[in-house]
Amino acid sequence: MDAEKKTSSTGEVPLSRRRSRAKKKITRRNALKYGVVGVGGLVAGGYFARNLFRPAARAEVATTVFRNDAPSGALWEAWKKRGWVKEGRHYLRGETNVQCKVCPNDCVLAPDDRGRCRNKVNKGGKLYTLAYGNPCTFHVDPVEKKPLFHFLPGDKTFSIATSGCGFRCLYCQNWDISQRKPEETKDPRGAEIRLTPDRSASLTREDLNRLTMFPEDVIAMAEQFKCTSIAYTYSEPTAFYEYMYETARAAHGKGIRNVWVTCGYITRRALTDLAQYLDAANVDLKSFSEETYQKLNSGKLQPILDTLKTLKELGVWFEVTNLVVPTYTDRMDTIRRMCGWLVENIGPDYPLHLSRFHPAHKLAHLPPTPVKVLTDARSIAQEEGLRYVYIGNVRGVENAETTFCPGCRKRIVEREIYAVRTVNIENGKCKFCGTAIAGLWSGRETGRGAVQ
Repeated sequence: MDAEKKTSSTGEVPLSRRRSRAKKKITRRNALKYGVVGVGGLVAGGYFARNLFRPAARAEVATTVFRNDAPSGALWEAWKKRGWVKEGRHYLRGETNVQCKVCPNDCVLAPDDRGRCRNKVNKGGKLYTLAYGNPCTFHVDPVEKKPLFHFLPGDKTFSIATSGCGFRCLYCQNWDISQRKPEETKDPRGAEIRLTPDRSASLTREDLNRLTMFPEDVIAMAEQFKCTSIAYTYSEPTAFYEYMYETARAAHGKGIRNVWVTCGYITRRALTDLAQYLDAANVDLKSFSEETYQKLNSGKLQPILDTLKTLKELGVWFEVTNLVVPTYTDRMDTIRRMCGWLVENIGPDYPLHLSRFHPAHKLAHLPPTPVKVLTDARSIAQEEGLRYVYIGNVRGVENAETTFCPGCRKRIVEREIYAVRTVNIENGKCKFCGTAIAGLWSGRETGRGAVQ
């Protein structure tokens, strides 16, 4: 297994140097940041698998998992009967242990253990997902909500999610599903309920808890509601990788596009496998600091940077979101480094969405992001050379969601919240001056949409 890569591109001060510095006074900023007592974890301590890796490699495995937490007995049998169990993709098998290779958490599971994402279990020396065909929520959304501003403007996308996530974001807006096990959002007892377009309007809460929606059902719903795409969203789709992969593959065959809304925490091999069916992605680049990723999200930065590079390499259109969190990710020097990295490594044409933080989950004590911080961040992004920079989750900010032509600087797409008011783009070019505008602007266009 590869050792963790260093992230010199972030300009982070080495830990040894940080520890050697004299203790600083508690500032108002830090007092605000640490306004709550430390966060308690829900996962068991990390452990090293036996019978899977050579001793030198085992020392690199440090992922926390839920020990001996896989469903068993009647619950396991009911889950299988529903069809909500499926063997995992991208994993390694030992004599008794397995290692999931979908995301960089690299969870090593002994028999009857559950992975960090809460969705994967080791049963009998095989890796299984418990999040297959059993979404805990679904909805018809404007594609701008993902947010995607340079992808089929004004079109609808059929959004689905299951429980689970490999991150532990302190501010998660959807923590009630992302930090839940499938068994806490679905009930396999009673008669099976399959979602069909003709019964979607009459479902009760109890029905939703027992609802099965296999890939063909998702596609039927998308077609019923005239959605041009299916979005894997709300929680973290990588946590329901197998369900997403098979739905995306089937949708691709039907001419329905696929949208991945993600934290970007995925291995290259799993992403390459999925990307052949992806048309667009929004990647949440949560910060530009390894230290902040660890504290705020319980993750690492480098895998997300690698994901952005891989998506570009594979020709999948993507846009980047950065949530500006007071005391965590609102430093202008860090935002400048992030934007500089994007321009240098990805290019200036992939949109950046600077999103306003709202108090939630374990950061409910923090205030919303000041508007001036967002507008200052936008100015910095533009100074660094990004051509399309938007401000989200806030009203009353001039041109927050407007797309300007980088050639003639005229307004070519005007939006209000999630509604598209005007589109002055034809055949991927500005109607006024003919400058090519990066993205996928019409369902009639061929290909996934590329930077011009």
